Amino acid sequence: MDRLGTLTAFMQAAEARSFTAAGQQLGVSSSAVGKAVARLEARLGVRLFHRSTRVVTLTPEGGQFLERCRKIVCEIEQAELELSQTRDAPRGKLRVSLPMVGRLMVPTLSAFMETWPEIELDLDFTDRLVDVIDEGFDAVIRTGEARDSRLMTRVLGSYALKLVGAPAYFAAHGIPASLGDLAGHRCLRHRFPTTGRLEDWLLGASETIELRTAAISSTIEPLVCLAERGLGIACLPDFAVRAQIEAGTLMCVLDSAVHRCGTFRILWPSSRQLAPKIRVFVDFMAENLFAQP
Repeated sequence: MDRLGTLTAFMQAAEARSFTAAGQQLGVSSSAVGKAVARLEARLGVRLFHRSTRVVTLTPEGGQFLERCRKIVCEIEQAELELSQTRDAPRGKLRVSLPMVGRLMVPTLSAFMETWPEIELDLDFTDRLVDVIDEGFDAVIRTGEARDSRLMTRVLGSYALKLVGAPAYFAAHGIPASLGDLAGHRCLRHRFPTTGRLEDWLLGASETIELRTAAISSTIEPLVCLAERGLGIACLPDFAVRAQIEAGTLMCVLDSAVHRCGTFRILWPSSRQLAPKIRVFVDFMAENLFAQP
């Protein structure tokens, strides 16, 4: 058991590239992770990590050992899977990576927890591109196309972009009658946190429109709040502003000119034997995420 715990500490440190982050994930101190790795290196007689003050990286021997450890963990998980399938209800920890759109995800995730109380959700909200297999995720939800042949995929639903602002803002600044009119308005922009690039509104105009930026945010929720307070126009997914539009705190403009849309997909590692907890999660999200009114 001590060896298994040491291997777990090594794998967490290798994947996080940090003893501190590994300790946080395991619920122990960074020094405990460092000592476990040091004992492992002493027992094996090889150096597994290059260490610096900020990051640890695998040596060639460490990379080779990590691959073997992953195979061992997979065998253990497979044994647990075979046992879990003999039980009535799916259970166990389910590690999922999701985009930073909590307003869309959380209601359905809450309903899933109520339906499957024996499944423990470990949720990682991030917009970075994760490696589903190498980082140990059971499932990932993202927009765009699936390009990894090692993964299975299923469409969850689609969304459309809306240009929205508060009635008070349009009363003060006027309602844009064409896409070209947007150049004279205060625009609330979204920046992709992984690339630092501003999201292009791609509104279909025949020529490029120079938008006057009033504020930038790396997540959607602040843009919704700023738009509600009458501080500018935002281009946001319909699911993020549906309640505000119904309540009258936001209104849409130029609907006929905005045609951009996107698709959410759920991806999970391809396997001949799908774990029950993953199967019920995929089915539940596909049936309920975009079933909300």
